[in-house]
Amino acid sequence: MSRRALVTGGTRGLGAAIAKAFKAAGYKTCVTYAGNEEAAKKFEAETGIKAFKWDVANFNECIEGVKKAEEYLGGNVEVLVNNAGITRDGMMHKMPPENWMAVISTNLGSVYNMSRNVIEKMRENKFGRIISLSSVNANGMMGQTNYAAAKAGIEGFTKSLALEGAKSGITANAVAPGYMNTEMVAAVPADALQQIISKVPVQRLGDVNEIARTVLFLADDASGFITGAVMPVNGGLRV
Repeated sequence: MSRRALVTGGTRGLGAAIAKAFKAAGYKTCVTYAGNEEAAKKFEAETGIKAFKWDVANFNECIEGVKKAEEYLGGNVEVLVNNAGITRDGMMHKMPPENWMAVISTNLGSVYNMSRNVIEKMRENKFGRIISLSSVNANGMMGQTNYAAAKAGIEGFTKSLALEGAKSGITANAVAPGYMNTEMVAAVPADALQQIISKVPVQRLGDVNEIARTVLFLADDASGFITGAVMPVNGGLRV
């Protein structure tokens, strides 16, 4: 049976790799994006995966967006991957309120917004997979109080939701990547990037497909006994 999957922030980086992995595995797949029209059109043309534009930090937009996604998928969302995220790094004593709220709303608020709009049908159908992207930096990182708070919040949200969904055939898990070969990491200055790599026991950045395979594993029907887990995919790195 072909399951139906929705990946937020799915036209670039980790999200794109995850969406491609789902499609390759036979899932009916669609993604969301926030505003990069050029990247979304390129992604659709290259993959054949439908990309829907809406702000996952806005609850009302999620209501309408999920309806459109379900129409496209031909049924309710069975696998939700909460991948959308941004950074607005800065030291706490200099961080403006808008940078705090932007990261909390997009990275953590969206996890509630999206999960809330798919979970009722998952409960009715006695099946669901909700997989959210955390980070190795959920443990804390200088200059990322907003980002770390959001990612730590995702982990607590996931563990709580796992308890609520267990009797309804719904699993909730998080994947916590380390430093990956994404556009975000590529923008780090070369000397700083080398310092990061030197701290990773396997001495390299992770590949986005390593995250995609982990997400695909957690989404599988056969992974129903795994719930409430935070899966570290970080090359042995601990903060």
